[in-house]
Parts: sequence; C-alpha cells; structure tokens
Amino acid sequence: MLTITIEVVLGILLALVLMNIFKRHSTPPPSAPQADLANLKPTDARTGDVISISGAGDQMTDLDFTADRTTWFHAGGRNWVELSGPYHERRVALRVVNEDEIELFAQTDPRKLTVAELGVSEDDLAEMDERQNPADSFEFDNAVWLYRQSADASAKRDDQPQPANFYYWEFREQNGPRLIAVRKPQGEPFAVAMYSGVPVGDVTVYRKG
Repeated sequence: MLTITIEVVLGILLALVLMNIFKRHSTPPPSAPQADLANLKPTDARTGDVISISGAGDQMTDLDFTADRTTWFHAGGRNWVELSGPYHERRVALRVVNEDEIELFAQTDPRKLTVAELGVSEDDLAEMDERQNPADSFEFDNAVWLYRQSADASAKRDDQPQPANFYYWEFREQNGPRLIAVRKPQGEPFAVAMYSGVPVGDVTVYRKG
C-alpha cells in the first residue's frame, strides 16, 4: 500500500513539473517596443525610410530623400550611423550621433573636396594624428577647422557583407555647425566629406507602408 501511495505522489509531482515546463515554453516572449510610426525620431530611421530635412536642400528648399542604405561607423571610442540616398543626381546623407545627446549632421555639399583643397598634406594629417592635440587647426572655406579626433575606423553597410576599414580624421568648424571627415582606406586615396549640423526638430522621418 505504501508503495502505491509513493508512486501516486511521484506521478502527481511529475505531472506538475511537466505542466510548468509546457507553460513556460508556450508563453510567448515579451515583444520589443514598437516605434511610433506617426512620430519617428531620427534615431528610428532605417533603410527604406523617407527623410526630410527642413531648409537643407538646394536654394533653401526642404531636402527629401529615400535612404537606400544604412552604414554603421566606429572610430576610436565613438559610434554613429549614416543614412544615405539619392538627391538631385548626387548622394546625400544624414549622420546620426546618439551619445550623451543626439547630434545630427547632413552631408549635402555637392563639391568633391580633396585634401589638397583643404590646404593640408598627408604629412600634416600624420603629425596631427601623432599629437592628438585639439588645438591643431587649419583654415578652409572662410573658417577655422579644429582637430577633434583621428583613429582606426570601420564602416559596415547593410548592403555589403564585410565592413570596410580605414583611418579617420575629424575636424569641427570653430564657432560653427559644420564638420569635415577625412577617410584614408589602405592603398586608396583620401576621401573628404563636409557635413552641416542640423537641429533635431528639422528632421522628419516617414516609413513607407
């Protein structure tokens, strides 16, 4: 009789354990919070979204473009995202920096800038990199550009399987909203891009569909 009682108790306990296991596995995990599609922020933007930047287009019109690729950048200890797309037969981009606060920069300048046009040489850049001195500067486009950082960097595009590696310098306009980014992939020429600071409230993101 005792043996039967023990078997019954063990059977009940086994059934309870199995029920708990089944309950845990059948309960769906909590879903991630969904973005408010009516009020998307620049940090919510992704490939396929339409991005509108007030007054940043040609002749002070709104700059509207569809982001056809997203690139994640890492340089030194900093990270940012760029969303890029076609606009008036050239490519533009919105750079989103989400650190202590959100900073936005638009790459809209149609000029194909070179390091020589900036008035600096490869040796100048190497010396700035060695010094890592924020007081270093150069003059270009009626402005003084202050050294901000230089470091090994990488960029991962969502339409390419492998990241691209390069060396990166960044300069900020003294008392102004612009920045200049200089990239040097190994075995390739320098690439220069100029960005203008954009207030967060000037950017609207629309998600298709």
